[in-house]
Amino acid sequence: MSDELYTEDTEHHLDLRHLTLDDYQDVKELMDDVYRNVGGAWPYKNYKAQITTFRDGQICIEDKGKVVAFAISVIVDYDQFGDKHSYDEITGDAYLTTHDPNGDVLYGVEVIVSPEYRGLRLGRRLYEARKELCRNLNLKSIMAGGRIPNYAKHASEMSPYEYIERVKSKDIFDPILTFQLSNGFEVKQIMQAYLPEDKASKGYATLLQWHNIYYEPGNPQLIGGKKSSARIGCVQWQMRYFENVEELIQQVEYFVDALSDYGCDVALFPEFFNAPLMGLAESESSIDAIWHLAEYTDEILTATSLLAVSYNINVIAGSMPVIEEEELYNVSYLCKRDGTIEAQYKLHPTPHEKKDWIMKGGNYLRCFDTDFGKIGILICYDVEFPELARVLSEQEMQILFVPFWTDTKNGYLRVRRCAQARAIENECYVAIAGSVGNLPKVDNVDIQYGQTAVFSPSDFAFPHDAIVSETTPNTEMTLIVDLDLDKLTTLQNEGSVRNYLDRRRDLYRVEWLGGED
Repeated sequence: MSDELYTEDTEHHLDLRHLTLDDYQDVKELMDDVYRNVGGAWPYKNYKAQITTFRDGQICIEDKGKVVAFAISVIVDYDQFGDKHSYDEITGDAYLTTHDPNGDVLYGVEVIVSPEYRGLRLGRRLYEARKELCRNLNLKSIMAGGRIPNYAKHASEMSPYEYIERVKSKDIFDPILTFQLSNGFEVKQIMQAYLPEDKASKGYATLLQWHNIYYEPGNPQLIGGKKSSARIGCVQWQMRYFENVEELIQQVEYFVDALSDYGCDVALFPEFFNAPLMGLAESESSIDAIWHLAEYTDEILTATSLLAVSYNINVIAGSMPVIEEEELYNVSYLCKRDGTIEAQYKLHPTPHEKKDWIMKGGNYLRCFDTDFGKIGILICYDVEFPELARVLSEQEMQILFVPFWTDTKNGYLRVRRCAQARAIENECYVAIAGSVGNLPKVDNVDIQYGQTAVFSPSDFAFPHDAIVSETTPNTEMTLIVDLDLDKLTTLQNEGSVRNYLDRRRDLYRVEWLGGED
């Protein structure tokens, strides 16, 4: 790679090229000058390892034969490190032992410009060269840990979060962060003890990210590869009397079979779709009826999991009551087509469920990895608490599924409006599925109101009203939609608004305090 650049007065003769082993003395002089207070230059053995390990990633600008700026990079499998890493961990103590030619992220190890040349915007040229390298190597993004060397001057009066926001708003100048922000990088989070010896930054660093929106998975798997779209099947379930559990399972199979025939990746059933079996309880007490209903859960779950495998479709089995240690819970099961089963408990029982059924809320919230994308499940009332979807969004959820059960239109509209808000706030798709019809012989569940729908974010790439599709209210039917997952990535980086990137994390954060699986 070579790109000769001239200034107008021909005082300089700049050449953008790859570093070589012969450049070490120039690199050492630059590092000793810039980092004289934090250890100076790398030993030659580190530099040699960097050049020999990943020559294409090491670039410089020379002026009339002398290196005056350079950048060091490494390709990593970022999932092996995650966002909580130190400089030494992700760079292999600057030896680049972490380099993975099959990795997915270009990690910025170092950028240095001679103080005598900082007016020529050489750093910008190096960053543009890195972006070109990232695109040509077809990597997802550039990540880097950035020092905030002016923070020590303000540490007594503000937190690192406040400092970063002040730099973003240009109230404070930071020689590194200001430069990185101006080059299209976003601050993903704050890292502590990234470079403990960096006293000027108080040991803090920013985790920075630049997205390569042209990324395309290289060498895609012929089978079982990551999907760029998902076909979603939702069941608007008619409540009806069943003589026994076998009849209910037969009705479940009917819908699973139909949605499978249309090539759906997942079938979503409503909350308490098995409620008709409450009518089989001998007692008229609502508490006895719901506990009686829980007796069928294991049988229905086993049958549903078998259907998921047999019909090659993931099934979200709405929700069903479960008794654990003499406590009643409302649980949604994800029956995957590979035979595994995962669960999401309802976290917020409604006042009716707590009062009439003595129901408890769960303590866990999960973002599920599936063969069609990352998903979350919030059962009915849970979607009315925006913090839950925000936590899932931070885990890169793409589709939120909401099995619901509402008796009146105003109850339904609470679920619907909140689901639409979650799609916009978190830049994801949201699918809701409910029940319709009447169960006159079942206490407390005698009427239903429902309209199943799939919502999208609200921007130009999506439907004008942010409704992908919806059913006719109060009629048993299915809803099948195709969701473009790649549009979410484009939206998050180039949308008219960018809710994820623009959040004021210096002012507010949502933190999960519950249990961990």
